[in-house]
Amino acid sequence: MPDTTLDISIRPVSAEADSAAITEIYNHYIRNAVVTFEELEVTSEQIRERINTVLSASLPWLVAESSDRVVGYAYAGLFHSRSAYRFTVEATVYVAKNSSGRGSGSKLYQALLRQLKEQNCHSVIAIIALPNEASVRLHEKFHFRKRGQLAEVGYKFDRWHDVGYWQLILHS
Repeated sequence: MPDTTLDISIRPVSAEADSAAITEIYNHYIRNAVVTFEELEVTSEQIRERINTVLSASLPWLVAESSDRVVGYAYAGLFHSRSAYRFTVEATVYVAKNSSGRGSGSKLYQALLRQLKEQNCHSVIAIIALPNEASVRLHEKFHFRKRGQLAEVGYKFDRWHDVGYWQLILHS
């Protein structure tokens, strides 16, 4: 059986250089999936603003590259704006459609979690639209545990969708 893994490198995002590729990856999911509850496509400028918001909060945003092409990205955003939540983040990972299942999501998560641990983040939350076996497997591979599920909280593509909350405690 041929090796389908990609030769992937992980690096910090460049808002200017990477926003177009990130926009293309994300818009695919907006148009075709419920993994995001966003319904209107975003622009590169909106993505640049989101990147800068994450970076200005001193949180990581990483990209995965293969053959000089962005094939995925991961970042941690504030879980909530109240100050007592300052050690808790929400993690997000997206992989380009044609790179899915080839190791980039795992490499991104590994690098993201390492950085979050170094930054003394305590708790990482993943919010997963359900059902989504691939995302659940990815998160549980990194020892996230399901903490709850909300029924019918998102409405996209003419139907209701549940979300599950997975959590990883980095420092216990």
